[in-house]
Amino acid sequence: MDIALVAIAAGAALAIAVLTYALVRLFRSSSRGAEERLAAAVGELNARMETIVRDLGDALERAEVETRRTSRLGELATTIDLDEVLARTLEATREVARADAAVVTLAEGPDGRPLVATLGLSRDEAERQPPITGPPDGRRARAVGISYRYGAATQSGDPDLIHAGIAVPLLADGSPVGHLAVFTRSEGVTFGDEAVEQLEEIATRAGPALDNARRFQEARKLADLDALTGLHNRRFFHDTLAREVARAQRYGRDLALAVFDVDDFKAVNDRIGHLDGDSVLAEAARCIRDAVRSADIPCRVGGDEFGVILPESSRTDAERLSRRIQLALGAEPVAEGGLLSLSAGIAALNGRDDGRSLFQRADSALYRAKESGKGRVVTADAS
Repeated sequence: MDIALVAIAAGAALAIAVLTYALVRLFRSSSRGAEERLAAAVGELNARMETIVRDLGDALERAEVETRRTSRLGELATTIDLDEVLARTLEATREVARADAAVVTLAEGPDGRPLVATLGLSRDEAERQPPITGPPDGRRARAVGISYRYGAATQSGDPDLIHAGIAVPLLADGSPVGHLAVFTRSEGVTFGDEAVEQLEEIATRAGPALDNARRFQEARKLADLDALTGLHNRRFFHDTLAREVARAQRYGRDLALAVFDVDDFKAVNDRIGHLDGDSVLAEAARCIRDAVRSADIPCRVGGDEFGVILPESSRTDAERLSRRIQLALGAEPVAEGGLLSLSAGIAALNGRDDGRSLFQRADSALYRAKESGKGRVVTADAS
């Protein structure tokens, strides 16, 4: 049991014993003065018991909060998944006194850009918070306090306004990797030493866990990339296609797939050699990468075959993308390869598809495009 709880319980037992003894003594006396003293003793006992009950309740609540926070902090080391570590870090901040929202910022995410995760704030709100850089002399501060003041016209009792915050650094191997911040929407609330200590405890556990998870995700990302083209590789393509098909089927969303093949690439390879042939594939990959939208997923499926997964997209969207890529690749000669063309096979998701069948339908359409001539786009039968 927590030491504070033991002390309170012992105090309660001692107080009850002493007051019970006093009551027994008073009951043995029949004088009026004794009755008055008895009434006073009962009142004192009631007041004392109310204080004890209140102290016990506060101590129990603190113990429960501490237990939850300790449990969540212990969970940080049980996963290497970056999203999971971020979520558990943010959940742990719920126990910081008077905190309504939290933000975790990593100075460098897996893609090299800052990564921001939030709880209780929208992403736009989190990204609008000022950068937390510490003192202007460059020294490392233990914590940075933030306070916002609003004009009367802006405030007007708006419960969504952020009024104050506090941030502590996230460290890994003694070096800063980001910061952890909490905010309050309650006017007049400030975060004192207790909140700083709670936040530091979380940051001490979270910093190394977040850095390890970030490094693991970076390594995993590199393992998913094709070294020659910089596109996602075959394994990533099929894993992602299966996942996107399952999601689209579950929620009734559109999904399209386009697969491409460099026309007569074997002849190009025989003519200019494999080394220059690799540069042709790299240029084709660049054209694909430049043509796709941010939501599209371009991959090298193998050899001179490429695939683009188009979430939330129709057959028409895939056809338009294919035409853009063909125009870009055929606009000018590619080094020693000369003018090149691509053939494309298109398939849109139907209700019976899984990842394998959708790919097979698109690949069959590509085969028909190759058989019918160069630079063609053929759409799979949707039935």
